[in-house]
Amino acid sequence: MKSIIITGASRGIGEAIALECTSSYDYVAICCKHNADRLKEVQNKIISKGCKCRIFVGDVSDYDFTCKMINSVISEAGHIDALVNNVGISQINLFTDTRPEDWKQLIDVNLTSVYNTCHAAVPHMIHEKKGRIINISSVWGLCGASCEVAYSTTKSAIIGFSKALAKELAPSHIAVNSIAFGAIDTHMNNHLSPEERVLLEDEIPYGRMASCKEAACCVLKALEMPDYYTGDVLKFDGAWI
Repeated sequence: MKSIIITGASRGIGEAIALECTSSYDYVAICCKHNADRLKEVQNKIISKGCKCRIFVGDVSDYDFTCKMINSVISEAGHIDALVNNVGISQINLFTDTRPEDWKQLIDVNLTSVYNTCHAAVPHMIHEKKGRIINISSVWGLCGASCEVAYSTTKSAIIGFSKALAKELAPSHIAVNSIAFGAIDTHMNNHLSPEERVLLEDEIPYGRMASCKEAACCVLKALEMPDYYTGDVLKFDGAWI
């Protein structure tokens, strides 16, 4: 049974990744922190495609919850073939308006969650001498964004984390990569007015945002690469940055 875990999968990119992966995986585990009803809807869609699906509702920035989730998947599926760390939040404001609690929340949700899932899953992958890890970053992790200092910091750290872990795990044939997404048409961009959306899309040479399905296809292609493909950051942004 080929298995995958996807965090932050109740909507948007995470949901699209989970649905796209039903073509290659027999067991899909998905999680989110709050929206249990929406996660159940995604589970039903996955099951309708002939895959086994397990849902977990909890906070992956909580180490104990994350370990219980990973161990439960291993107990049911026998192993973990792939892990996609997609969960993330953003915040737009001046750096001087960023409160310590805002900073901590972004670090916990966007970065500590990646440490937690990897720390819990990697020993099992090493034992099996195989595994794929994809950590979702952003183009702002490559170049930074004004008024998104905390968010850019977490996404940059994800890239550094992924490259370092890839070197450590390469002898065990475990591939670790990150994907730097550009503007994806998700709820995270719902704050844009119609005029702001037009201005943003005018900046993108391709002329529009990517769809969640396109982003999910990119993730699946990265997962399907030979495991020699590791330690890289794949930029998916329509030539924006």
